[in-house]
Amino acid sequence: MKRVLVADDERTLRLMIQATLKPMEVELLQACDGEEALALAQAEMPDLVLLDWMMPKMTGVEVAAILRENEETKGIPIIMLTARGQQRDEQAAKIAGVDQYLTKPFSPRQLLALVQQTLGG
Repeated sequence: MKRVLVADDERTLRLMIQATLKPMEVELLQACDGEEALALAQAEMPDLVLLDWMMPKMTGVEVAAILRENEETKGIPIIMLTARGQQRDEQAAKIAGVDQYLTKPFSPRQLLALVQQTLGG
């Protein structure tokens, strides 16, 4: 079973993502801030990380950059889910190592398709 880490400080968004991914039968790991997201990613080695940009303690971009620097976690795909829609924001995320960039609000169908594509199913 594939494992997906969802890191977002908004509980309602984590619940929406959980409901969206339910048909895929993935194991969901959840974090509500950047430090927790980083610790979970390093400890659990998920198959995919869904990362909010603006979180307490550490931003999603900082988490992505640290994951990319670490030999064990550098290959984990990262999808950034963010309200930051500027071109320069997307470029900064890509430089940090984010694979896909999805701007909030996004449709559940759009997220599901992107996760399926990323996980190869």
